[in-house]
Amino acid sequence: MSANKGWWVPPEGEDSVSKKFLRKTRESPLVPIGLGGCLVVAGYRIYRLKARGSTKMSIHLIHTRVAAQACAVGAIMLGTVYTMYKDYVKRTAQDAGEK
Repeated sequence: MSANKGWWVPPEGEDSVSKKFLRKTRESPLVPIGLGGCLVVAGYRIYRLKARGSTKMSIHLIHTRVAAQACAVGAIMLGTVYTMYKDYVKRTAQDAGEK
């Protein structure tokens, strides 16, 4: 194993990690949005940790987890609705236009 290469080099013919990430983002744009929403919610709740008052730590962490999961589930639902729209409504409109 050569020391001058990075710790991981993609095999010949495959994209690098950044190119693969960008390609996957173009194919499914709501995944990074859901991930970003989770990170924003978690970051905000951690920032607000010191101002939680008399709320127990476990309750605060549960609320943080639920809010982050809500962002992820919301992004999944938006992606599902968009895919259904693209597959059925647009295709039906195109089929009606061809007739």
